[in-house]
Amino acid sequence: MATASEARSKAARTRDHNAIRRWAEARGGHPAMVEGTEILRIDFGEPEAKLKKVSWEQFFRVFDDRDLEFLYQDQTQDGGKSRFFKFVRSGEDED
Repeated sequence: MATASEARSKAARTRDHNAIRRWAEARGGHPAMVEGTEILRIDFGEPEAKLKKVSWEQFFRVFDDRDLEFLYQDQTQDGGKSRFFKFVRSGEDED
């Protein structure tokens, strides 16, 4: 059986737009794409060249068109707010 800290640090998956938006905004993030591409990112405001802010509508259009899932972690093992996430193809196993 997992301990409470292990359970907190586990990753979850979702396709729910509202859940993704709430997760990102709770961490100060906003939707972005790598400039000149449709590579999705959540921008947390740290300097990162070539990131272009986009609307949530545009972000989720690409998300849905690519049949992606949002793999994310709510809390770190020590109970802090985690910013770990990645985009995976729907049905793809975690590595």
